[in-house]
Amino acid sequence: MDAVLADLVTAPISEADRALFTFVEQMNRASWDLNREHIDAVVRAGWSQEAVYDAITVCALFNFYNRWCDAGGVHAMANEDHAASGARMAQHGYLPPQANGAVPGSDDPHSG
Repeated sequence: MDAVLADLVTAPISEADRALFTFVEQMNRASWDLNREHIDAVVRAGWSQEAVYDAITVCALFNFYNRWCDAGGVHAMANEDHAASGARMAQHGYLPPQANGAVPGSDDPHSG
């Protein structure tokens, strides 16, 4: 991840990932200049139309959320909170913990 953020061109990633990240970078920089050729390049690199659509959606939502948080005065989480959230998501996905600490769908007989 650090290599991609430092220099997408030289990062040790697949050409398919490079094509997708290049597209997302263009979307962030100048989405009004995107055209069918940009999407076709990502598809030629091995991504499906659905994957391109998902990338557009995720990128657009994060842009929205970032602007909404900035304008609304929402403060960033501390790095250790991001790490704890990432560890929880890696183990349980996006399901929120329940009040008793159980994860829905787990083997806990008290989970909803």
